[in-house]
Amino acid sequence: MPTPSPEVRRAVAPLLEQPATTAIVTDFDGTLAPIVDDPARARPVDGTAEVVGLLARRFGVAAVVSGRPASFLWDMLGGAGRGAEASVETAGAGGRGRAPRLVGLYGLEWARGDGSIALDPAAERWRSVVGDVAQRIRSDAPPGVLVESKGVAVTVHWRRAPEAAAWADARVAAEAGRTGLSAHPGRMSLELRPPLPVDKGTAIERLVTGCSAACYFGDDLGDLPAFGALARMSSVGGMATVAVAVVDDETPAEVAEAADVVVSGPRQALALLRWLAESASPSDGLNAPL
Repeated sequence: MPTPSPEVRRAVAPLLEQPATTAIVTDFDGTLAPIVDDPARARPVDGTAEVVGLLARRFGVAAVVSGRPASFLWDMLGGAGRGAEASVETAGAGGRGRAPRLVGLYGLEWARGDGSIALDPAAERWRSVVGDVAQRIRSDAPPGVLVESKGVAVTVHWRRAPEAAAWADARVAAEAGRTGLSAHPGRMSLELRPPLPVDKGTAIERLVTGCSAACYFGDDLGDLPAFGALARMSSVGGMATVAVAVVDDETPAEVAEAADVVVSGPRQALALLRWLAESASPSDGLNAPL
């Protein structure tokens, strides 16, 4: 495993000072898993579940916060903490690093330790609306456009049909105006989800409240609220925070500009996460009083 550069080691050093009260949080797509043409085929880099599990044992909080459904994250990473105590009720510094938290749909869904999913009650009433929207868009989508249904959100992907970008933009805007759903940009995609005050920033705040230090690894515009939440908690509460941008040729410039550390792609991101896990003292994480 490559050792991080001296500059990166200095930037993340606060995360190793008190592992028992530190949160290590990361995105999934583009951060732990390479971007692929078909979202259903996305898989984390080899060794990811092992590293996430080790982070959960060494730090007060380890979590994955994604636009994916929490059930998808459980399928990909649930083995990292299977059988351990990890639930919505234990989110925050009191979780004692027992198992990773898996947070889906930008904070609308939280996986419990048994794999069951807790959905934000305010989102439930939008399920039928989102289902109808997904059906309508799928019925007239150009060839190559993928419509990904996520229960209470739907994402339109045009990576396999870049010429359909303008169509997708107009189609999603029309559905947003028709239904009241909110449109959010992604990597060669647009997502419609309930107009609720929930995003990766609110998820981060919920996860890391009470921690002495926290970081977030992200690669796209949807991760900027998480970076922003860390910045607020640093300036207002004095928490030591580190925003890590995981970049490639598609990464919006704003993501790297908002970060304290920049790494290249999911493999480097996982290498840094592994280094953090292996550098934290085991006795400082699991079973440490909080």
